[in-house]
Amino acid sequence: MTAKEKMTAPIASVGADVEQPSSNKLTNQSIADLPGKGNLQATNNAENTAKSANKKNPDDLETVSMMELYDTAYPPKLPIVDGLLYNGTYLFVGSPKIGKSFFMAQIGYHISKGLPLWGFSVRQGTVLYLALEDDYARLQQRLSRMFGIDVAEHFYFATRSKNLNEGLEEQLKEFLVAHADTRLVIIDTLQKIKEISVDKFSYANDYDIITKLKHFADEHNICILVVHHTRKMDSSDAFEMISGTNGLLGAADGAFIMQKEKRTDLKATVDITGRDQQDQKLYLKFEPELCLWKFGKAETELWKEPEDKVLSAVNTYLMEAGCFQGTASELMDKIQEINLVPNQLTRQLNIKAGRLYEDYGIRYDNKRCHDGRIITLEYEKE
Repeated sequence: MTAKEKMTAPIASVGADVEQPSSNKLTNQSIADLPGKGNLQATNNAENTAKSANKKNPDDLETVSMMELYDTAYPPKLPIVDGLLYNGTYLFVGSPKIGKSFFMAQIGYHISKGLPLWGFSVRQGTVLYLALEDDYARLQQRLSRMFGIDVAEHFYFATRSKNLNEGLEEQLKEFLVAHADTRLVIIDTLQKIKEISVDKFSYANDYDIITKLKHFADEHNICILVVHHTRKMDSSDAFEMISGTNGLLGAADGAFIMQKEKRTDLKATVDITGRDQQDQKLYLKFEPELCLWKFGKAETELWKEPEDKVLSAVNTYLMEAGCFQGTASELMDKIQEINLVPNQLTRQLNIKAGRLYEDYGIRYDNKRCHDGRIITLEYEKE
């Protein structure tokens, strides 16, 4: 078993006919197979729930100590598109007719098929695209121009939905029940799910609508990508061009800003910022014949963390043993080159569980049983 190679920078562009490389062993996992399915806060969630139930007043402020934070193994936040898109709620912003809908169809198709996007590995799953400014005939024509007759079985569309305060959450919940492996929901556009408000530029209203979407995405462990428009005024900061107030970006997990120098240009840039990824800028070119965005270059190459000695030692041991289940003390006996006490090792693994999975494809679990805390380490099944 070899360590998972982590993609750090895009390579040549791909279209609808790209095959998934055999080395990308995480691509075909469903959400149900990944750690942290659902609204799990930690592997010892039952203990936390019990603590909460014992509170004298449910309105009391619930606090967690730094020690409790370190002693808890939280589910890792895994990328849907490596280095680009994670679970949570993101804005995708651009001026009208710039090519946002083609971009949405392209990213949805690649995720639903499990195909790398411009060399970025993806984790396959069902995609729901709320194309609320389109009709099915236009979608049919657009998709056939982009992908020919190569159908993505797990790519779903809707051209009408309720707004957020009148039942959209219930509609999405029903879809997720029917499609438990859903990874991505695209909402095109934000304006179509907002209530008509007298105050169009209310920070509180903008913050509230994105917060509701974020809570839904976090609860169901999915990504919601919200298409929105830029304002007409220019700014030296691309993210200040988001139409509306700063409440939109303030509540979101991140944003993509697509821009062109001129509307007729085929070249575009996409500025990316987010809580779970590094800021970067992509240079793309639109191919009119295929209606696909092709990758040019990335201005900021993704920074790669130096090798972690603890995680590397765990991987080296598992490459021979295959898996491990036991106490931290027993694990220390297996990797004696690490100069830590068992409690320190446990905390290191709790904190770095996400990186252990991303770098090496190793799932980590830490649960309490009658014999004490038991650590489980195993490679993700291909």
